[in-house]
Amino acid sequence: MSIEKQISDLRAAGFRMPGEFEPHEACWMIWPERPDVWRLGGRPAQEAFAAVAEAIAHSETVYVGVSDAQYEHAREMLAPHIRVVEISSNDSWVRDTGPTYVINDRGLRAGIDWGFNAWGGLNGGLYFPWDKDQRVAQKICGISGDPVFRAPLILEGGSIHVDGEGTLMTTEECLLNPNRNPDLSREEIESLLAQYLNISKVIWIGRGTFNDETDGHIDNLACFVRPGEVALHWCDDPDDPQYAIAREAYEVLSNTCDAKGRSLTIHKLPHPGPLYISPAEAGGIHLNRDSHPREAGERLAGSYVNFYIGNQVVVFPLLDPARDEEARACLQRIFPEREVIGVNAREILLGGGNIHCITQQQPAR
Repeated sequence: MSIEKQISDLRAAGFRMPGEFEPHEACWMIWPERPDVWRLGGRPAQEAFAAVAEAIAHSETVYVGVSDAQYEHAREMLAPHIRVVEISSNDSWVRDTGPTYVINDRGLRAGIDWGFNAWGGLNGGLYFPWDKDQRVAQKICGISGDPVFRAPLILEGGSIHVDGEGTLMTTEECLLNPNRNPDLSREEIESLLAQYLNISKVIWIGRGTFNDETDGHIDNLACFVRPGEVALHWCDDPDDPQYAIAREAYEVLSNTCDAKGRSLTIHKLPHPGPLYISPAEAGGIHLNRDSHPREAGERLAGSYVNFYIGNQVVVFPLLDPARDEEARACLQRIFPEREVIGVNAREILLGGGNIHCITQQQPAR
C-alpha cells in the first residue's frame, strides 16, 4: 500500500511545513528559456540563474530541472557539482510550481502538489498553457523519492510563508483573488492550509508589493526569518505607491501575534529603485498573444525581501547600486550566523520575480 493511502490525515501523522531557515537537504531550480518571458533567448537570465545556483550550492545540493533541448547547454553553464535533471515545464518559477514539502518527527517527508493556473488562469494569468507546470511537483517528488499529496486548492508557493511553528503569512490580494479559488471562502482556504501544512494561525496582509504581476505574493513583501521575526519590504518615500503598502503591512504585523502568542519583531529592508524596464530590455523579449506583455517603462516589482535562506548562506538580489549594500548590511544583522551573498538579479526581475521565486527548498528529514 502506498504511503499516500496509509496516511489519510497529514496533521494526525504529525506533518508540518518547516520554516525556510530550518535545515535543508537540497534546493530545486528550473532553467529559464521561454523567449516571451526571458529576453535574448534567455541567455542573460541563464547566467543569473547559474550564479544563484552556485551561491546556494556553497551549503546544500542544488538540482536544476531543464528541458531536453537545453540539457547540454545548461550542463555546460552550470558548475559540475550542481545536478542537472530533465524536467519539462512551461517556465522556471519552481517556487510556485514545485512541491511544498512537509516533514514529521518520525523522519518522513512528503510533497504537497497545489493546483496551478499560471497566476490567474484565463482571468489575468501570465501565460497559456500551463499543463507542463502542473506536473512539475509530481516529477520533483518522484526524483526525490517522496510521496506527494494533491491539494484541492489553487496556490503558488510564493504566496505563503511559514514560521515552522504553526504560523502562516499570506496576502488577501493573492489568496482571496477570484482568479484562484472563487468558490472558496477565507475560512475554507484557512481550513485547507491547516489540513495540509499543519498551521493554526494565518496572518492576512492586504496587499503585496506594488505592480507585482503575481497578484501580490507574500514572498516579495514579507517573510519569516526565524520564529517570531519578520523581514518587511519598507519604503520611506511618501510619493511612492509602495509607501502605503509597507505601512499597511507594518500595521497588521505590529498588531498581531503568531501561533505561539508572540508579538513579532519586524526588520525593515530598504526599497530598491524604483526600477523600470528599459527600451533595450523590452526589445529583447519576443511577446506573443498567450503571454503577459512586458513593455518599456513598466514598473518592476523589485524587493530585497525576495531572498533565499540556505543552510549556511542567504542569497539576495542585487537590484540597485544605491541600496544594495544597505540591504546586505541589514540581512547580515538579521542572519549573523550565515554568509550573505548578493547576486546580480535584474535579469530575474525582468522575468517577473526574483531569487526566492526561482528556488524551492527540500527540507532535511
